[in-house]
Amino acid sequence: MKIINVTGARPNMMKVAPLMKEMRRHKEITSILLHTGQHYDEKMSKVFFSDLSMPEPDIYLGVGSGSHAGQTAKVMVEFEKVLLSEKPDVVVVVGDVNSTMACSLTAVKLHIPVAHVEAGLRSFDRTMPEEINRIVTDSVSDYLFTTSEDANLNLKKEGIPAEKIFFVGNVMIDTLLRHMEKAEGSDVVQRLGLKEREYSVLTLHRPSNVDGKENFEGILDALRHIQKRIKIIFPVHPRTFKMIKEHAFSDTIKEMMNLIIVDPMGYLDFLKLMSNACFVLTDSGGIQEETTILKIPCLTLRENTERPVTVTEGTNIIVGNDRDKIVKEAENILDNGGKAGRVPKLWDGRAAERIVEIIKKNIGRR
Repeated sequence: MKIINVTGARPNMMKVAPLMKEMRRHKEITSILLHTGQHYDEKMSKVFFSDLSMPEPDIYLGVGSGSHAGQTAKVMVEFEKVLLSEKPDVVVVVGDVNSTMACSLTAVKLHIPVAHVEAGLRSFDRTMPEEINRIVTDSVSDYLFTTSEDANLNLKKEGIPAEKIFFVGNVMIDTLLRHMEKAEGSDVVQRLGLKEREYSVLTLHRPSNVDGKENFEGILDALRHIQKRIKIIFPVHPRTFKMIKEHAFSDTIKEMMNLIIVDPMGYLDFLKLMSNACFVLTDSGGIQEETTILKIPCLTLRENTERPVTVTEGTNIIVGNDRDKIVKEAENILDNGGKAGRVPKLWDGRAAERIVEIIKKNIGRR
């Protein structure tokens, strides 16, 4: 059985890593790792491959950045060549980046089964390109592997047959649990001169937060107040760094003595940093899940989330980019400790095992 596993950006790597590891345990599976090159920073990507003990990609398409349409088209053209050459039995895609949708569409048009890992997540906000990618990918996939009960319900409401839906748990959590001990060996907290629970962590990169000057300014105003009470460690995403310069916010940030700007981090360093934080502010989807497992309070700087289980069961609170709400919830955590949360069902580190078994069982029948 030949399986092509697709990754297109760094967040995909945490989802593909446990799948590749599990597939290698099965002699009857030939697993191929394909990187589309949608997002590829050589320095950072090498760190992630090393941290996650992933092999170098077997196939690298090198499509690079571009408009949504241009990038999607490039991936489809290049991926079609690979499919015609390799003739895989199934294509596994993860998450919701442009590569996910592009490779799914290309495969199904060649009558190759597609398995979507992290299916059924919905923010119900179609202004987010990721939402479109999720909907399209789910609509054409043959195997839809979900992380939560609400994802199952979303798919059923959209008319996906129940026999295509498999509730398996969360591969992101497989990766986190597998690497916690290794992450404990990181010296990032000491390197930055920090003390456990005496700092917070910020990640910020979504266009809705950083592209518009007014929204970004409102978030910075909230940070100005929060950093008076606690240090904020801010690994700056390249996109965000670019917008800080364009909006002329560099001086504003320099004035905040406890807002500490650092370079983007590898997986292990960032996991260690999060696990020892007092709380996390983020607009990332995956970090909402990771903080829930780590039992670290999370304030999500978005108006919605495609991962509502992190709110209903986990440690997550949606605050949007409302300055007053961000400050209020941060102060509540500092004063009262924030949400405790609980671990969602099947977030037990065995999702990849379940996925591979289902693929083996079902592809064997075709």
